[in-house]
Parts: sequence; C-alpha cells; structure tokens
Amino acid sequence: MSEVKLKPDESYQFVAQAPEQLNERPIVIGIGPCGLFAGLILAQMGFKPIILERGKAVRERTVDTFGLWRKGELNTESNVQFGEGGAGTFSDGKLYTQIKDPKHHGRKVLQEFVAAGAPEEILYLSKPHIGTFKLVTMVEKMRHTIESLGGEIRFEQRVDELLIDDERVQGVVLASGEALSSQHIVVAIGHSARDTFKMLFAKGVYIEAKPFSIGFRIEHPQSLIDQCRFGDYAGNELLGAADYKLVHHCKNGRSVYSFCMCPGGTVVAATSEEGHIVTNGMSQYSRNERNANSAIVVGIDPEQDYPGSPLAGLELQNQLEKHAFVLGGGNYDAPAQLVGDFLDEKPSRVLGTVEPSYKPGVKLGDLSRSLPGYAIAAIREAIPAFDKKIRGFAMQDAILTAVETRTSSPIRLKRERESLQSINTQGLYPAGEGAGYAGGILSAAVDGIKIAEALALDMLKSKG
Repeated sequence: MSEVKLKPDESYQFVAQAPEQLNERPIVIGIGPCGLFAGLILAQMGFKPIILERGKAVRERTVDTFGLWRKGELNTESNVQFGEGGAGTFSDGKLYTQIKDPKHHGRKVLQEFVAAGAPEEILYLSKPHIGTFKLVTMVEKMRHTIESLGGEIRFEQRVDELLIDDERVQGVVLASGEALSSQHIVVAIGHSARDTFKMLFAKGVYIEAKPFSIGFRIEHPQSLIDQCRFGDYAGNELLGAADYKLVHHCKNGRSVYSFCMCPGGTVVAATSEEGHIVTNGMSQYSRNERNANSAIVVGIDPEQDYPGSPLAGLELQNQLEKHAFVLGGGNYDAPAQLVGDFLDEKPSRVLGTVEPSYKPGVKLGDLSRSLPGYAIAAIREAIPAFDKKIRGFAMQDAILTAVETRTSSPIRLKRERESLQSINTQGLYPAGEGAGYAGGILSAAVDGIKIAEALALDMLKSKG
C-alpha cells in the first residue's frame, strides 16, 4: 500500500511583531518587486517602513515611459528601470522561478498578488504571468495597503549618500539634502542604479563583480513559434502563445541562451541614461501581439572579460549602450539587422516580412560592431543551432535589435549568509536583483520577504 503524504502547510507565518513604541523606522530604498515586498511584510508586522523611490508613482511613470517610446523623450528618473514597480512592471510579468523556497515564500507573493487583483489562476498554473497593464493596478493597490498599515512611500526621492559610522549605517541623505536616520536600511535598487552603486562603493560598502550576459533581442512571427512548438494545435486558444527556452555551448567556450522570452510581445526601449540604447521585452496578459521576442545573450565573466575594478562590468555596459546609441542614429532608434544578413555578414538595407516592434524605431545596418567579437561569433554559431530545434529560427527576415545588456546586475553587494546584512556594513541589507540575489519578479519578491524577516528580528534584538 502506497504511503499517503499530506500537503505541506504553505500558509505564511510572520516571524515578528513590532512593539507598540517604535524607536526607529526601517528604510527601504527602491520599490521594485523586492522593495515592495520588503516594505509590505515590514508594514504587516507593524514596523511602519519608510520607502524611498527615485522615480514616480506607477501611472505617472507609465506616461514618462511612453514618452520615450512614442516621442523619443527620455526622463532619466522615470522610465522602464526607475519608478514604482521596478523594471518588472514593463515585462512579461512572469511569476515562476527556479530558486529553492522551503518556507513557501513564493506562495505568499502569489497570494498577495491575487489580493491586489491578479487572476487567481496564478496560484495553480505552472508558468503564470500577469502582463504590464494588470501589474500597474496591482502595484497601486499594494502601495495603498502599505500606507494603510502605517508605512510611508516617498516618490522622486533619490538617495545620494549613505551615512555610516563605525561600520554601521546611521541613515541616508536625499538628493534634496534632507537626511533621514535609521540603523536598518534595505538596498533594493534594481540592476540599473549605477550612480547608487558608485556611491556605495565610494562609501566603502563591499562590492564584487559578478557574471552577467550581453546580446540582442530577436523577433519572429508568433505564428512560426506556435507552429514549431504545437504543430497541428497551433492557434488553439487553450494553449495560447507558445514560448521556448534554448541554449547552445559554442566552440569558443561561450554559452548562448535565450532569456526573458516574451510570447506575443514587443521589444521595448529600456534605457535610463541619456545617449544610451538598451532593449528589453514586454508582453500584456493576452500575449496577442504579432511577434514573439526573446533576448539571445552570451554569458560573460569578470575574470576573463572585465577584470579590474568591481565596477568594471558597469563600464562595459556603458560602452556598449553608448555605441548602440551612435549606431542607431543618435535619436533613441535602436540598431537592427535581419537575421539572414547577420549570418551572411552583410548589412541590412530593407525590412522583410517581420516588422520590428521596438519604438521609437530601428535603424538597419550591421550589428557586428555592436558587441565584442567573441559575442558576435558565439551568436552567429548559436542561431543555426537553435534553428535545428525550432525550424525557422534562422529565417532570413527575423529581426535582431541591439543591445541587450541588463540581463542581471553586473555587481554583487555581498551579504552574510545568516543575518543577510552587508559583510562589512552592519544594518545594511542588500536585496533583490540589483544586489545580485535575484533574477525576475518572483525571486526578487521572495528575497524581499527574507530581508524583511531578517531585519525585523534584528530590530527586536537591538531593542532588547
């Protein structure tokens, strides 16, 4: 007789409850998925966090983001990277991850999303997603929940200085000059806050370089991907838009893989700095746009590709993005090339059957100068290999758009395993994707919960 196993208890249990009289309020820097959940959990435990976000509230931020896409007008403090909801707001809204989650924190994340208006199906689908427009409304509702519990959220408040005394944080100084005191600060700034990384490094917070990836966005007709993946069942509304996940190990020792695949989505302008081009992918909940897109990226390593300073990866990103801006014509159009021409090593002059979705627009040409030679060689080898798995992947008219550089943070703010505090700055809690501890909405949110728990326990210990 087979053994019957009970379903594990997935209910969330708070690890602490704040005392009635708070001697200090924790500060959370950034309100992307990680900062949002760190703030939410702290608020639910009664710690009344102060959340500082350099960008704007999500609806104002959406207007600014569309200003770049439709008019080529960039707001460097309010865009795909900066603002309420973080970079995940303008993405496919994927809610699955491969992290270990023995305490079922991921379940807590999904339940909070449903409470904020996400479809209940995310609680049981194997690969749930939400999409940008639904995320906007959900983020707003979660903000209101934090505020109703005594939390404070302050937008357009960039942190320009971290106050440290005797290797312990004491507070922050804002761009306005205002100083806020706290000995418990969460750094959940996302992977694009380069100025903040530099400030932390200058203040002596321990930072190390970490691997990341660089490459292009590739677009195919979604119908092609559906046909290759579903065959005769392509187009069935129960199946929806097909996705894929690909990897190829190249002769030059590099690995090329698909990343952030967006079925029925669009390629979006994701820069946060003037004179830079950055691409990313986004889908709505319906995933009903004409094209499929994903990043096709090459893994790179600090020891081999950007040795020296822990911030050398930031400089490599900076160089590639600036060069892409020049190749695109200097007006936030992105450089692009037909896949067939890229493989044949000749510049593209006219579009084929695949219309690029990137806005403001693209400038056709030769992408061989947009990435280091080893990356170009690896991608040229990988695309035909991917074509053997998905017939048509190397189609002549498919579009490559450059550059994809912000696949993950190029640095890690190293933290202690148990306390989750910086290894050399007490009271500082590096968190989420920007700190090098997450990759995607769900894993970042889970990390935010872990950080909130560790911080709350330390606050109670300090009080005692």
